[in-house]
Order: sequence, then C-alpha cells, then structure tokens
Amino acid sequence: MKIKRLFTMEGEGPYQSMEFENRSSIIRNPDGSVVSEWERVSVPKEWSQVATDIMAQKYFRKAGIPKHLKAAKERGIPAWLQPSLHDQAKQEQEAAEADTSGDDSTISETDAREVFHRLVGCWTYWGYKNNYFDTEEDARAFYDELCHMLANQMAAPNSPQWFNTGLNWAYGLDGPAQGHYYVDPKTEEVTPSKDAYTRPQPHACFIQSVKDDLVREGGIMDLWTREARLFKYGSGTGSNFSDLRGDMEPLSGGGVSSGLMSFLKIGDSAAGAIKSGGTTRRAAKMICIDADHPDIEKFVNWKVHEEQKVASIVAGSKTIKELINELFSAIHDWGDETEKFDLKLNKDLRKVAKKARLAQMPFSYVHRIIHLAQQGYTDVLFEEYDTDWNSEAYQTVAGQNANNSIRLNNAFMEAVEQDKDWDLFWRVEKVKAKKDARKPVPCKTLKATELWEEIAYAAWASADPGIQFDTTINEWHTCPADGPIRASNPCSEYMFLDDTACNLASLNLMRFRDPKTGELDIIKLRHGSRIWTIVLEISVLMAQFPSKNIAKLSYDFRTLGLGYANLGTYLMVNGIPYDSPEALAICGAVTSIMHMTSYSTSAEMAKELGTFAGYERN
Repeated sequence: MKIKRLFTMEGEGPYQSMEFENRSSIIRNPDGSVVSEWERVSVPKEWSQVATDIMAQKYFRKAGIPKHLKAAKERGIPAWLQPSLHDQAKQEQEAAEADTSGDDSTISETDAREVFHRLVGCWTYWGYKNNYFDTEEDARAFYDELCHMLANQMAAPNSPQWFNTGLNWAYGLDGPAQGHYYVDPKTEEVTPSKDAYTRPQPHACFIQSVKDDLVREGGIMDLWTREARLFKYGSGTGSNFSDLRGDMEPLSGGGVSSGLMSFLKIGDSAAGAIKSGGTTRRAAKMICIDADHPDIEKFVNWKVHEEQKVASIVAGSKTIKELINELFSAIHDWGDETEKFDLKLNKDLRKVAKKARLAQMPFSYVHRIIHLAQQGYTDVLFEEYDTDWNSEAYQTVAGQNANNSIRLNNAFMEAVEQDKDWDLFWRVEKVKAKKDARKPVPCKTLKATELWEEIAYAAWASADPGIQFDTTINEWHTCPADGPIRASNPCSEYMFLDDTACNLASLNLMRFRDPKTGELDIIKLRHGSRIWTIVLEISVLMAQFPSKNIAKLSYDFRTLGLGYANLGTYLMVNGIPYDSPEALAICGAVTSIMHMTSYSTSAEMAKELGTFAGYERN
C-alpha cells in the first residue's frame, strides 16, 4: 500500500515544529494524600495537565525496561525498524566498571515520545514484515504520520494498546507465556504464544462463549480463567450465560442445579479481585441473559437487592456507631460506681439499651459494650460505611463488577404491547425440543407486562439491567451465516459472534477543525481514517488471544472499531445546539465520511492481501 504524507515532511521526523517540556505528575486521594508521583516527565507543551497525568500514571511502562538495548538484526527489516533486545553484555560491563550488582539495570518510560515510538514502531514493524507497504518509504511515512497524530492528540488507540503494544519490539521484554494463542499468518494454524509480549494483547473488546459445563474447556470455570487473562492486560469481556441451567433445574446425574446466579457471583468476585492491566483500571465485564431464562427475575433484581444491602450497611453502621457512643457515655457519666454497669440500676444505660433494641441493634452488642466498659474501655473501633462506589460497603456486596443486560426479542415486545403471557424454559428442555423439532414445554409462565415493569423499575433503581434488542441486532448482523449475535462487550458498541475480539481507535474531531472557519478538514479526516484503519488491521495480525477459538475466529473475521470523539465539543464551540437538525446533519456527514473511508481502506487491503475468511459465505 502507498502511504501519503499529510502532516509530516520526509526527512524531518514526526515532531517537527513541536515543543516538548518536562513536568511533574501527582495523583492525590480526596484527603490530599499522594497516590503516586512522577517528578519529571516529558510531554508535548500543548498538552493539558490531565493528559500528562493519564500518560504518566496509566500508559508509561513503570518498570522492567532494560537500560541497555541492542538491535535484533532481523533479516529483511530496515535498521530503523529493527526490534530491540536486552544488551546483557553491556549491562554486565557497566556493573563491573561501577563495582555494583547491577540492580539498577532497568528503568521506566518517562517521555511521551518513548511511548509513541513503542506503539507506532511495533505497528509499522508488523505491517512491514507482512507486506502491508509498497516500499520502505511508505513504512516510514506511516510511522511519522502516526507519531505526529498521537503527539498532537489527533487520534488514540484503545487502552490495551497503550499498556501492551511494543513492549517486546521496543524493549525486548518477554516473560512466561500466559496461556494465549495466535494464528500464524504463514501456516494459518492456531499456535500457543511462546511468551507474554512478543505478540501483545491489543484488543479491548471481547465476546466469549460459555457452555453449561462446570470444569471442562469452554465451561464455567474455564471462562473465569479466560476472563482473568483479559483483565490482566487491560481488556474487557462479555458473555451470554443463558445456556447455564436455572435454579432447581434437574441435572443428568441426579440432583438439581444451584442455578445461574450462584455462578454469576463467582465470576463477579473473580473480576473484583483483578484490576485490569494490573494497576491500570478495574475489570470490565458484561453479563447477557435471554429473557426466557428460568432465573430471569432473580437476574433482573440482582443489583436492586445489592443496592438495598448497601443502604442497610451504611445506615446500620452509622446508627450502631452512634448507639455505641451513647452506651459508653451512659456508663461512664453515671456517678455511682456500683450501679454504672447495671441495666436495672443505671437509668441512662437502660434508656439507651431500649433505644438500641428499638433500632434493631443486636442486643449482644449492648452486652459487649458493657463488658468492655467494665474493663476500662471508653470507646471501641466500629467502622462507619458510606455510599461511595469505591467504598467497602460496595466491595462487600455482589454484582458490582459487571454490566448486566437482558436480550429481548420482538416476540417479547409484542407480548408486552398485547398484554400476553411470557414463557420461561429449562435450558435442557430447549435443547431437547430443538433436537426433536418440537416446541419446548415451559417451566414457568409470567405476564410479559409484569416482567417488563420489573426490568424498568430495576433499571431506574440501580441503573441495571440494560436492554439489548436481540431481533434488531441480528437483523443488522454482517456475518449471519456464521451464527447469531448473542452478546456484546461491556460497553456494548461491539456486537458480533461469540469468541471474537475487536480493537478500537478514536479520531479527535477537534484536531480536524479549522480554528478560523470552524469547519472540519475533510481531507485530513479521510487521511486519518485510512491510516487508523490500517493500524487496526495490523493489530489483528500481531495479536495474541486468551483461547484457541478466539484466536481463530478473530483472525478469520478481523473485526475492528474506528470511531470519533469530541462531537459535542465541536458543536459547542461552533455554537450549534446539540439536538438541532444541523447537529444531526453534521453527525451523519462525519460518520459517513469516516465509515466509508474505513470500508474503502478495508477493500484496498483486501485487494492486496485477500479478503477475510468469512467474506464469501456472508
């Protein structure tokens, strides 16, 4: 492919006319205490302090980068694009000359240009290696244009790219394999990854299948392992859990199932224990359930009940804390030492004890405070809780680590409109009925309007569940020959086949706006859309995935997500009301330009490299 230069000049580098400056970056807790501090980081002068903090705190590689590097000298790769290796000999020589143990042989990233080089160099390397560019000059133009766009905040990839991409290419990092797989483009065979970083995990969005099986591959416990692999490297995942049997549903070996909710709580706890990307973000997951699942009502009301628990914990802790203080005061303020610990003789103590009983405080606490007071205690540590979403109160209850969504088809919505019944089915019965070519027998029947009301109330009271309109989603399916769309990623912008992944990038509209006229530069927008479509396609090629199925299907279908940011800002600075016909027209125009440029670029790549494997049958 030919890559034209629009933002850079050949031979001048990507940062021509740009200024970089050193800054400090400090992140504080609400109480003023320092979470982390970087005394000296280098960023473009035009960047805000917020952008500086995000780069320093989230995207800089914090440790483990060898101080001394050397080129790998890979055949067929230009010198400027060579991968790097740890120069062990130079490190040992330096340690010997300094008479040290070499403990300071690793460093961290401190300059934004190091990050830009790590990402863009890795993309360019994989693209060059796999014949995406006509010439070395095209590869160099690709590198310079992308570094320029990142430095000028014209576009950005999804977070896992910032976390993971280029750590091996730029710094020679490897580390033990984590159970990932990739497709070798030469053999098109699914291959286990040999280490953690040669192939990065650049995809943000995953949809994973889960079978109604406890411990075998593809089953419930295997899903938690696959999710952990994704969370560790900063990605998010969604699954449709509707194949799991409902509460009290018969098991093949006798007995009954513990139900959908018992397993969802395990996954919720696992996600809560893992910060995505290690120290970078919370785990992100989506739970989708079909509306005919026998446990649908429990799922709908899950977060409502957990929110009620939080309210009880917060209110109860504050009430009990206040009563504990009153009990201690009633005891120690009573003058007669022979009476102060006696509920019959100490009227103030008896009054507070009665108040505690009316407040439903466990009476064992009253006796505990009396015994502690007898031993000389004047107060006791009792935690008060609050409703901050990061607080211990929310960490204590279940269901706080996923977005919940219900899959509603047209049949359900029509049943609501016509006030009809809605049937729920045992999972095994649905499978048997399909096999026998008959209608399944329901295990329970609800009024569709009543379930709809429960969904609406739960969403109002706890912000979940969300709604995914199954029929409409599948009517827009681009590859229906390969199966239905059953779930989405946590943010729901990626809807595709189970066991596939998508990597994202976003163009910043404000950086394509002419500050004098307020108009968007369409030539630059098309150029940016083309280049970033190529980035996303190369990212599929170089990626590793958490399972064999995901590696194979993601390679075969090559889904990618290009979008834009700052539409609201663009409209605001131009004085255009957000919901006006003019705003809608601008939004439609920008979207169509980006969308069709990406499609055109995809067709251009298909002409040179071949179509994706699922193209013909769809």
